[in-house]
Amino acid sequence: MDTRAFKRSLHHSDRYNRRGFGRADEVAGSLEQAYQSDLVASIRENGYELRHGRLSVKLAEAFGFCWGVERAVAMAYETRRHYPTERIWITNEIIHNPSVNHHLREMNVLFIPVDGGVKDFSEVASGDVVILPAFGATVQEMQLLNERGCHIVDTTCPWVSKVWNTVEKHKKHAFTSIIHGKVKHEETLATSSFAGTYLVVLDLAEAQMVSDYILAGAETGDPASRAAARDVFMARFAKACSPGFDPDRDLVRVGVANQTTMLKSETEEIGRLFERTMLQRFGPTQLNEHFLAFNTICDATQERQDAMFALVDEPLDLMVVIGGYNSSNTTHLQEIAVSRGILSFHIDTPERIGPGNRIEHMPLGGDLETVEPFLPEGPLRVGITSGASTPDRVVEDVIRQLMALSDA
Repeated sequence: MDTRAFKRSLHHSDRYNRRGFGRADEVAGSLEQAYQSDLVASIRENGYELRHGRLSVKLAEAFGFCWGVERAVAMAYETRRHYPTERIWITNEIIHNPSVNHHLREMNVLFIPVDGGVKDFSEVASGDVVILPAFGATVQEMQLLNERGCHIVDTTCPWVSKVWNTVEKHKKHAFTSIIHGKVKHEETLATSSFAGTYLVVLDLAEAQMVSDYILAGAETGDPASRAAARDVFMARFAKACSPGFDPDRDLVRVGVANQTTMLKSETEEIGRLFERTMLQRFGPTQLNEHFLAFNTICDATQERQDAMFALVDEPLDLMVVIGGYNSSNTTHLQEIAVSRGILSFHIDTPERIGPGNRIEHMPLGGDLETVEPFLPEGPLRVGITSGASTPDRVVEDVIRQLMALSDA
């Protein structure tokens, strides 16, 4: 599919909107009431610190809603105001935050059901309004909705669109896109749909496996050994690559892109790894023929990770990370705390704290578990951050829960 041509035709359709409806003033009050917090604003003004009895709270200096998320949520509210009676759908979730999605359900916004990881569009009809979320939708989904005669409201974050443009440049110049991301994450699924040939790597360890395979191809002359290595490689990456992917053919020219919410430092290291790999295999004069790199790291993701690194340098007794359990950027904030050996709890809603001195949280890479007692006795220093999809109002409610527990 010529994705560029499809995007051009879609963007010129009178049933496609990616700029909102000019109703920002009409929805501002509802957004403020639902998501903003006077308490959090006062803590920001107080040097990101709050003292309450034995409790000392230290907020990260960048956390919570990013511009792209604010834009997406505001456009969803405007859409409901602009289409007061039409059926409105969201392809899965507007963002990865349960409280925000709950508010939209209360506004009679419907969510495309997902069965076994596959979205079911069977109930969506011509004339329905469909909102594409902040992390985008696949080309195939957009094409289906367009052909069905739906009104499409596209809230895709411009940073995500920037990555799509990058992988389209890879495709145009016959480079394979190495995408640093989570293969089942909606953003990575969307990005790969815009790519030509692609391979998704989860982390630096997987990237190193790809690098080793590339370099081994320059050294081995044994067809049987190479075939065996290829089988092992494809068994590992069979569900993380484009159809018909051939590592011997498709890893000769590579470009690097990323899911915008991945850990910035790891994305950068993966880029450097592949640059060194292609330099070693093909030499400096041929590097540009075999390697392309563009900066596709989201500024907001970077700012929140940098603020988290600064926060974990503070003397803390424990850390609370707030955000959806399926939120990639929130998970990476939790990774930073864990990497520093700080006792850290990832929760998605304030209701995970209590009743009593207990907390239900999601350990990194684990399943929900309950810890009781949660807060230790004596003076207590708690660090708090939240993912880019978490409203300040949710952060306030968590802080108030901690204040109440510390008073008990």
